[in-house]
Amino acid sequence: MFAPTLLISFALGLGVYAASPEVQLGKTTLIGRDVTLLQQDFFGGIPFAEPPLGDLRLQLPVLQTSLNTTTFDASNFGLSCLQSGIPVSLISEDCLTINVFRPSGTTSNASLPVMFWTYGGGFQAGTSAEFNASAIVAQSVARGTPIVYVNFNYRLGPLGFPQGQESADRKVLNLAQHDQIAALTWVQENIGAFGGDKNKVTVFGESAGAIMTAVQFLNPDFSKFARAAIFESGSAATALTFDAQHRQIDWDNFVSGVPGCENLATTNNTFGCLKSVNTTAILAGLLLAQDESSEEFPWSPTIDGPGGFIPELPSQLFAKGIFAKLPFISGTNLDEGTLFTPSTGNYTTELIESIIIANFSPPAVAFVSEDQLVDAVAKLLEIYPDIPALGSPFNTGNDTFGLSPGYKRAAALDGDVSFQSQRRFWIQTASNAGVKTFGYLFTEPQPENPPFLGVSHGSEVLYVYGGVENGTASELALSATMIDYWVSFATSLNPSDGKGIPRPTWEQYTPENQVLIQLNGDNTTLIPDDYRKEGIDFINSMPLTFHHRRSL
Repeated sequence: MFAPTLLISFALGLGVYAASPEVQLGKTTLIGRDVTLLQQDFFGGIPFAEPPLGDLRLQLPVLQTSLNTTTFDASNFGLSCLQSGIPVSLISEDCLTINVFRPSGTTSNASLPVMFWTYGGGFQAGTSAEFNASAIVAQSVARGTPIVYVNFNYRLGPLGFPQGQESADRKVLNLAQHDQIAALTWVQENIGAFGGDKNKVTVFGESAGAIMTAVQFLNPDFSKFARAAIFESGSAATALTFDAQHRQIDWDNFVSGVPGCENLATTNNTFGCLKSVNTTAILAGLLLAQDESSEEFPWSPTIDGPGGFIPELPSQLFAKGIFAKLPFISGTNLDEGTLFTPSTGNYTTELIESIIIANFSPPAVAFVSEDQLVDAVAKLLEIYPDIPALGSPFNTGNDTFGLSPGYKRAAALDGDVSFQSQRRFWIQTASNAGVKTFGYLFTEPQPENPPFLGVSHGSEVLYVYGGVENGTASELALSATMIDYWVSFATSLNPSDGKGIPRPTWEQYTPENQVLIQLNGDNTTLIPDDYRKEGIDFINSMPLTFHHRRSL
């Protein structure tokens, strides 16, 4: 769920501005920014929901599809939602805003396809302002298939994913998922004014953003918001999937860190106090909960029962055929597990066994006995032996990079259990149901990474956004190729529409043709989806056990 900060010069700050573009939204004139050098318009910081403050804190978003002003300055991104690692001056609870990039001169009747992005960041970090889509929009125009790009902010940490019994009782779980639906509803109501076609929305995201988007696909009626999706390193069950009570301690830690509410931490009567304090107090609790948690990512989508986003485990819904049957692309990076496997650990077989059993034992997993789990872990470790040449980063031989010899074994297991098996399970389930699907494996070497990370989680994002600065000819070509694939799919539901840069045909993934496109600047080609087949088949043979993940 990690998302790298995009170190792309924000093109909106370049060039000489022409007259500011305007869009009429009801009675309000939005005044955006003209990006002359790129021939694009930008509109940002537009509220799509009422500020979630006071009585609206820890509540479902209140949709706001119009504004109460005559004019609105939409020339910049809005503030980011509360999180650590960003200056206090740049964060706010009043953060539910949406942004639009479009080609200059786009009229309200243009009916352009829309690409709607959800950022990643472990459900506790991230912001739409990191993602400058100018390269995507520019290339869409150059290839003759222009698109409108949209991204948005959603609430993070305990404000976006409340945990515990009280949150469940009040039916306010998965608030960030509701934020995502509110933003998509805003698109349905308003994107036509910007020249977008509400019936041609492709939702895409990376890591936590892909997971959130995949969770939306558990609702068969999601088709009223989108017609297709692209999932980058994330499936509906990639994050740990528990009920809210499982993380009661994290909620208690949050409340205990909020000045004025600390004495209520374990009372299941915290919401009144939490709604009465100021943002500074809420931020203090958020930071304490992050420091005190035994998990790296304690805030994530939660099983919320009938009528919710995750009424039961995704694998159970898949078995019943309950999911949105919309076309999609789903892919992963070569070494998904390395980023989440601490490089300082001494990964003996005993330690790896204990980690798996601790994460997947009852009551965390109620579908197997302790003995069954022990047997499963033994079999899993037999399939993934302690041989560095078989570990992750893959294709690096017996090099252990000066780390514990078991590091590569642990990273391979982490990546396969959490990401690779999930992607394969999801795409096979959908393609078997007749859904139009495409898969990829991103293998482009990352020389700027420490060698032990390999082609790590999040590596592909800069390529999708055209942000590979000072890249080699091969890297720049791959970035342009990936943008073409993504835009082609968003505009035609086929990544190989014959337009733009010449590139290998990306074949559809079907039960009879289980192939991926390998995305590599020196060797973009079709490959069979059979890497580490024995291990991934074993993981996917026990979905009710291994669909509970370490929250990565």
